Amino acid sequence: MLKKELQQEIRKLCKEKDAIILAHYYTRSEIQEIADFVGDSLALAQKAAATDASIMVMCGVHFMAETCKLLSPDKMVLVPDMEAGCSLADSCNAEDLKNTRRSIRDIW
Repeated sequence: MLKKELQQEIRKLCKEKDAIILAHYYTRSEIQEIADFVGDSLALAQKAAATDASIMVMCGVHFMAETCKLLSPDKMVLVPDMEAGCSLADSCNAEDLKNTRRSIRDIW
């Protein structure tokens, strides 16, 4: 199947399933081309929450989909690639986060 045909098929399925595609800035251009919205994590979740679509396809890392679900608990959120990672999020381990939160709490 040619790229254009595949993109048309995906858009057709989105219409049939009442779905929107959300693509983070760092996703491949082929994904951005068919996305309903392209942007950063929070902006995508906010835009998706403002739509009537019942399904969101979040093309980004899992925590972006989690934000979508928090803002739209009644909608289905799909993540095409659960292995898509974020080096920034991966660099923060739980113990460091707990220590940082404690130190901030002590300051305030």
